[in-house]
Amino acid sequence: MLGKGLIKGLKYTLSNLSKQNVTTSYPDEPVSMPDRFRGIQKFYPEKCIVCNQCVTICPTDCISLTGKRHPDPTKKGKVIETYDINFEICILCDLCTEVCPTEAIVMTNNFELAEYSRDELFKDMKWLDENDTNVREENKT
Repeated sequence: MLGKGLIKGLKYTLSNLSKQNVTTSYPDEPVSMPDRFRGIQKFYPEKCIVCNQCVTICPTDCISLTGKRHPDPTKKGKVIETYDINFEICILCDLCTEVCPTEAIVMTNNFELAEYSRDELFKDMKWLDENDTNVREENKT
């Protein structure tokens, strides 16, 4: 004779066999993230005015930005030389994008940043400029 607990367990198992699967095949199928998900940043160097507000507001000091005077003496302002983010300590807080007056840095829905070495988590201006994967619709230019 089957026990009452075994019958309940079998009933539960059989009822869940017909339900739709809720898991995904992640590496094979892309995961859709919510609209306001904060992923890796995208940087537009042509928009940057080297105001250093993103560097100042960063709580983990993971952003470094350098610039120089514009080579054309008739033009005011600075030209960007380097822009680097250390994703080893970046907490993706979105403060750098909120404070940027020219929207030179925006958040994307890209979250895949796994690397085999910590040194590879240090991303430069070129990599951030080419990071066009999953840019939010409101941030596309």
